[in-house]
Amino acid sequence: MTKSVNRREEILQVARNLFLTKDYDQTTMADIMDALKIAKGTIYHYFKSKEALFEAVIEDIVEKNVRQMESLIKNSSENALTKIKLLVNAGNISQENERIVEQLHKPANDSLHSRLLAATLMKQAPLYGEVIQQGCEEGVFKTQTPLECAEFLLSAVQFLTDMGIYPWTEEDLNRRMQAFPKLIEQLLQAPSGSFQFLKCKLEEN
Repeated sequence: MTKSVNRREEILQVARNLFLTKDYDQTTMADIMDALKIAKGTIYHYFKSKEALFEAVIEDIVEKNVRQMESLIKNSSENALTKIKLLVNAGNISQENERIVEQLHKPANDSLHSRLLAATLMKQAPLYGEVIQQGCEEGVFKTQTPLECAEFLLSAVQFLTDMGIYPWTEEDLNRRMQAFPKLIEQLLQAPSGSFQFLKCKLEEN
């Protein structure tokens, strides 16, 4: 890793920690420079504004999360249903980054929120598609289009339960949470009850 890459990583890590502990709105570029003991010109060489730095922090979180998910299924010998549970558990970035994710739900960040949500789904979809294909080979699922199923399901679940995109009522969300597991089972022709675990995960989020 080059010195330039190292410095960029250091800035991202410190910024992420400050956004989590001090909050994004209360953190300044000067705070980050002070924490790293670097000059103004150094930080602006990598990031032209705090907004650009915030976007890079989110992208870094998503990228590392996807790599973790890849490692999980690569190193697992479990069946497809168990692997899907592993991916679902690992795919929630909000648990460790709650204050940063909250910032994405503010109206000023609507565009960034939508772009990064779509990018995340497209990075995760091939992982789910691979596991759905494994499920077909195991005889648990039945579909000729595993990747497209993954894209469709991830898009539906993420977008239709995201309060930062749609101002759903509690009743709206609960109705979807009750319906999603059965809809997924029907799409994948999976055994009844296979995806009931999703209700708990959706309620947690």
